[in-house]
Amino acid sequence: MERKRIYLSCPTMHGEEQQYVQEAFDTNWVAPLGPNVNAFEKEMEAYTGCGHAAALSAGTAAIHLALKLLGVGRGDIVFVSDLTFSASCNPILYENGTPVFIDAEPDTWNMSLAALRRAFEKYPNPKAVICVHLYGTPAKLDEIMAICEEHSVPLIEDAAESLGSTYKGRHTGTYGKYGIYSFNGNKIITTSGGGMLVSGDEEAVKRATFLATQARDPARHYQHSQIGYNYRMSNVTAGIGRGQLLHLEEHKARKKEIYQQYRSAFADIPEIALNPLNPDGDANCWLTCMTIDRNSKVTPDMVMDALAEVNAESRPIWKPMHLQPVFAAYDFIPHGEDGGSVGENVFDRGLCLPSDIKNTPEDMELLIGTVRKCFGK
Repeated sequence: MERKRIYLSCPTMHGEEQQYVQEAFDTNWVAPLGPNVNAFEKEMEAYTGCGHAAALSAGTAAIHLALKLLGVGRGDIVFVSDLTFSASCNPILYENGTPVFIDAEPDTWNMSLAALRRAFEKYPNPKAVICVHLYGTPAKLDEIMAICEEHSVPLIEDAAESLGSTYKGRHTGTYGKYGIYSFNGNKIITTSGGGMLVSGDEEAVKRATFLATQARDPARHYQHSQIGYNYRMSNVTAGIGRGQLLHLEEHKARKKEIYQQYRSAFADIPEIALNPLNPDGDANCWLTCMTIDRNSKVTPDMVMDALAEVNAESRPIWKPMHLQPVFAAYDFIPHGEDGGSVGENVFDRGLCLPSDIKNTPEDMELLIGTVRKCFGK
């Protein structure tokens, strides 16, 4: 009999989701607007304290609209985290902007303060900074905000992976001019797809909503004075999000338990280190990652192959953006003055461990035992 599949991180449904979806069907609200969309926005505003929210078709759409709202255009420079998924920076190219990739720092794997400062020395007038809270760990927001404010440059927080995480008691995504959340299928809560743009600026969020609904002018007929986008969230998927949001704290607690289980289990293996957490924050621990000492005989591929043998899904760390062929022409600012890349080092030595909240004690025992065996334990 085939062994049970253990996933990296997949949706966990509870029942309330179906009730909201059924309500959408019963009232025939299956369009990209409706009561669930409105309520999901209000509930996210209440949960995060973000001020105002626009529910959209994807987190990528939210980043795109944030850049539109900031007026990013041809040739405009945007600083963006290098150690991330490509969705963090693809929208810069949608607007013909120029990304400059900012290295990670060892402390949190998030945007390096040293690299950011050097980026401003080299490019004094960027249009925006996009900072990613990697794997759910909050970046050093006080310092990043201070650098941005010193140069009068707005911050966009890519909190796609960090919904539920806080920094000094305040939710990630609520510090910058704009915040971004994702509800992709593997995130801590899901709408199957979808995302949200949040801001304390009510008028800006209203404008984002206008652009996301094809920028239709307030006329009786169909009239458009600007280019718009079909970016609004469906009332059906918003219903899933409303049901999921009821369980976000529960999901976060379980993710944190998984992180601590791995940390305790590998404490006697000096070659292993887990992804660092920011002591000034409370991470949602969306994915637990590990790095392997460069002098070890064990490689990330060996661990991932061993996990695959027991039908468990794992994944490499994000490949830094400056190493991606599609972004080869763009500048990269390293953390260290010697030119060495922290993100590249993490990518070379790291992997993401199965972090699904439905993992049973037996699943965790199998996963931990499989990794330990790679190190002769």
